[in-house]
Amino acid sequence: MILALLFCLTVQDTIPAGYGMLRRDDIVVRLATGAIEIQVLPLDEHVIRLLAPDTYRSLTQLVSSRAADIAAAAQRGGTEHGTLVMVTFLGIVPQARFNPEELSITSRGRLFRPIGIVPLSPTWSSYQLDARQQAAAIYLFEPGISVREQLTVSYQGLASDAWSRSIRLLDQERARVKARAQLEAKPDSGAL
Repeated sequence: MILALLFCLTVQDTIPAGYGMLRRDDIVVRLATGAIEIQVLPLDEHVIRLLAPDTYRSLTQLVSSRAADIAAAAQRGGTEHGTLVMVTFLGIVPQARFNPEELSITSRGRLFRPIGIVPLSPTWSSYQLDARQQAAAIYLFEPGISVREQLTVSYQGLASDAWSRSIRLLDQERARVKARAQLEAKPDSGAL
């Protein structure tokens, strides 16, 4: 039950899982400083159900496997319904430093800062990466971030509105997923 509350599963979205074809790289928001690249992926069902089945499965399994840590972080942050976002920092140069607390999201005119972070990589706590090394975590934000509307990801004075492109791709894929699911649900009219 905790997982359902945290993962914001919604009955309003009639998109079935397993029909999406988008790749994670198609929709992730990227920011880059001279030393690191940041990739941000909302883990909302409206988003991840539209990803390829193996990606959807791995993300839901990841969240499920870390459900206790996520619930504890949400409780410390004072919420039961946190918005989950996967954030990955990638080193571009040797000894690249990153500050996970400086990432924020603006949605509907409101600034959201992380209320909890669940590290996924052993390198997370060093706040330093070698070139081509990465550190990932699940960020928890207060409820209120809308993944179906424009949002801005910010880090150390940089900002990206690339989510507007992702929204278009997600909307297009949503229509294709509905069509694929309907085709599969229709019985073969030629069979007797």
